[in-house]
Amino acid sequence: MRRREFIASLGGVVAVVSWSRAGHPQVQVERPLIVWLGSGTTAAVGKWVGLLRKGLEELGYTDGRDVEIVVRMAENRAERLPGLAQEIVALKPAVIVAGAVDAALALKKNTSTIPIVSGALADADHLGLIANYSRPGGNVTGITPYIAGLPAKQIEVARELVPSATKIGLLGNMNDPKAIPQRDELKEAARALGLAAIIPEVNGAEGLAKAIQTLASERVDVVIVLQTTMLLSLRKEIAPLMATNRLPAVYGYREHIDEGGLISYGVNLGWCWSGQCTSIAWKTMLYRVRRAA
Repeated sequence: MRRREFIASLGGVVAVVSWSRAGHPQVQVERPLIVWLGSGTTAAVGKWVGLLRKGLEELGYTDGRDVEIVVRMAENRAERLPGLAQEIVALKPAVIVAGAVDAALALKKNTSTIPIVSGALADADHLGLIANYSRPGGNVTGITPYIAGLPAKQIEVARELVPSATKIGLLGNMNDPKAIPQRDELKEAARALGLAAIIPEVNGAEGLAKAIQTLASERVDVVIVLQTTMLLSLRKEIAPLMATNRLPAVYGYREHIDEGGLISYGVNLGWCWSGQCTSIAWKTMLYRVRRAA
């Protein structure tokens, strides 16, 4: 059994055991367990977990010394989230970090007491994760980088990119809860500008290439790539597919540009996880961590 899997099985507070010269076990330190749950891939989540570790270190908490961080990912299979959420809650960790709102929803269904913190919440009030943004209540807190009006601004950027555009493509997996409000706002903004919106179905990673080919065959003039966890985790694949199909695209995350995408317009997601805007969320989390220690 791997070290982290063994540690995870111990539950919310992890005891690190050493052996004295006499051969008797001695408990050196106890550290609270923090579990990260996300719907994306293990390969793509490293940056965000790294930012979490950095944010904790800035507040004096080091992974492996003061806390233990364990990562569980659905590997772009959204249907795995409910089962993973149940397993994580059963471990009774001090805090759970939700990679995005889809993971937060799965977790919220399984616990109303364990704190759930996320740097990428979306539509949290309408989805029932919080009471309202001024007084969230409950056990979910975090940062929301999905601002009303942002998708419409992306339409404006797309029009500036291709002024003659009459047909726009919207690429997003609609099984992600945060995709729906983005899609609806983009459709409304496109309609107001007299643009036809083409929205191919894409439910899993295996459908990405076909969806982009559909946009090409429909001869869309420009594509807007929605801000969803799956598409962010597939950013290394998306830019080459867009280039192969000669489709200019506007993205919501800079990370797509780092992998060869054309242009992005949106909130700095890295800042949401590690910058000053996370300080309140992390302090809330660390307060509960101290109580568990």
